[in-house]
Amino acid sequence: MVARRDSQTVIVADDSAVVREGVTRILTGGGFDVIGQARSAEELLDLVAREQPALVVVDIRMPPSQNAGLLAAERIRERYRNQVRVLVLSQYLEPDYALRLLGAGVDGIGYLLKDRIADASELVDGARRVAEGGSAIDPDVVAELVRNVRGAARLARLAPRERAVLAAMAEGRSNRSIAGRLHLSVKTVESLTAAIFDKLDLQPGPDDNRRVLAVLAYLDARD
Repeated sequence: MVARRDSQTVIVADDSAVVREGVTRILTGGGFDVIGQARSAEELLDLVAREQPALVVVDIRMPPSQNAGLLAAERIRERYRNQVRVLVLSQYLEPDYALRLLGAGVDGIGYLLKDRIADASELVDGARRVAEGGSAIDPDVVAELVRNVRGAARLARLAPRERAVLAAMAEGRSNRSIAGRLHLSVKTVESLTAAIFDKLDLQPGPDDNRRVLAVLAYLDARD
């Protein structure tokens, strides 16, 4: 078993050769070292056991069963916690699958729709955040969770700008990233974040990952 410490090493898993090559090309262009490709969940698990990459990028729907990629991702998360990070790609908007993955915490986990592959920078940015131990949750998934949240009355307490910051936080973005996206100062984002936690009765953690975990725990309180 080879122990790899390089945070740039990646295994790409998808049953489509076109998608595998496309993701590999984008990640390689973004500075990652793709050390293997897998066509099935079993092949992925064997490769991870041998190579122990820093990051796995895997499609949810892979042979031999419809959600084999999801099951493989869960096994990798359980077996290689804090060693092998996982970025899941999905062609479909499946928030329940996202919550299954996020239930064990948001350190080193990502869930992006395959549409993001069309924007190389989005995929590379998400992969980099996950590889560094952060998270990358697709904004469409976050939006779906927000729409279905049972505590909608609590969300109604938030001003529109606070809602926008909350959604960006749930994607796993840092204060600086949120500020850039919403054209705000970092100080303003920090103030809005404090207001969000106060209004939702959520205590902000000492780092972004704890903060995202608290937000997602709230969003998981669904009907």
